[in-house]
Amino acid sequence: MTTESQRFTVLLVPEYIEHTDATSAQDAAVRSAAVEATGETGETGYPRYAGEGIVADIDPRTRTVEAVLVDGSELDYGLNAIVSP
Repeated sequence: MTTESQRFTVLLVPEYIEHTDATSAQDAAVRSAAVEATGETGETGYPRYAGEGIVADIDPRTRTVEAVLVDGSELDYGLNAIVSP
């Protein structure tokens, strides 16, 4: 039996927003996607999640996005992918 989450919400937020108290990540997100476990392991060794054009390797214990593709491309500079709190 697995205790890993099968679903996360991934937010794409500008770098300058992260770690500030002025704006929440949800409010600052330029895009969000509900991703579900694919049953595969990504290149990083973490479980792969996919949905709504986003494919991400996520560490389910720390909720850290280890790798991400957005619409088949790498994430643009200046953006970070985070798991919604």
